Amino acid sequence: MNRFIVAVVLMFSLMLSSCQFSENIYINDDGSGKMEFSFDGTQLMQMAGDKLSDSQEKAIDSTFSFKELFATMGDSISKLSAEEQQGIKNLEPFSMHMRMNPETSEMKFDMFTDFKSVNELQDMFKAMKSFGDIKGKEKTNGVGNPFSSFGSDENTELSYNYNGNVFKRTAKIVDKEAYSQVVDSLGQMAMMFGSSVYKLNYHFPKRIKSVSNEKALFSADRKSVTVEYGFMDYITNPEALNLEVILED
Repeated sequence: MNRFIVAVVLMFSLMLSSCQFSENIYINDDGSGKMEFSFDGTQLMQMAGDKLSDSQEKAIDSTFSFKELFATMGDSISKLSAEEQQGIKNLEPFSMHMRMNPETSEMKFDMFTDFKSVNELQDMFKAMKSFGDIKGKEKTNGVGNPFSSFGSDENTELSYNYNGNVFKRTAKIVDKEAYSQVVDSLGQMAMMFGSSVYKLNYHFPKRIKSVSNEKALFSADRKSVTVEYGFMDYITNPEALNLEVILED
C-alpha cells in the first residue's frame, strides 16, 4: 500500500505539467449529477518515466475512494492544521480511477463524485493542494508540490450555482494584491505550464439558449458546452473562465 500512496502523491505533484486538465459536469433533470476531473498524463509519463519507475515497478489499474486512502494516512494527516485537515476532508466524497503503466508510458486518471445539488461543488484545487501539502516542504522522489505555488485559500474563491434554468461558475480573486504576488513568483514554473490546457465540459438536461463566454463551443444537440483556455492564462486570471449558461424553458 505504501508504494501505491507514493504513486498517488507523486501524481498530484506532477499533474499540472500535463497537457490537459478537464473539468466535466453532468447535470440531471432534478439538479443532481456527476462531477469528474480527467487527466491524460501520457506525455508527462514519458518525460518523467525514470522518477515514476523508481516508485512503481508494476502497472497500476485501480479505482479507490479518497476516504479509504486517507484512512491509511492518519498519522500524516493528524500533523496538519485544522484548516488543512478540512481541505483534505473535502476530497473524501471523490473516487479515482487511476491507470499507470511504466512499460507503455500510460498515465490516465479520473477523479469523480456524484452530487445532489450543483451548489454542493467545491473548489477542488484547494482540496488537492491540501493533499499535496501532506508532504509539507519535503519532496517526493525529488519532485515538490506545485500546488503550493498558487497561494493560500484566502486568495481566491470558486463557486457553482444552478436553479434549473441558469448555471453559473464564478471564480473571484479575494485579495488581488496577494494573488498578483503569487503569480509573479511562479517564475520558471510558468514556462513549464505554458502548454497546458484547462478545459470545461458541461452537460445539461435541456438545450442551451446562451452562454456568456465567447470561447464556448456547443454540441450538435446543443445540450453540452465546451470552453478551452490556456492553463497559465487561467492561473493569471481565474475570472476569465466565469460562465453563465442559460437553458431553454
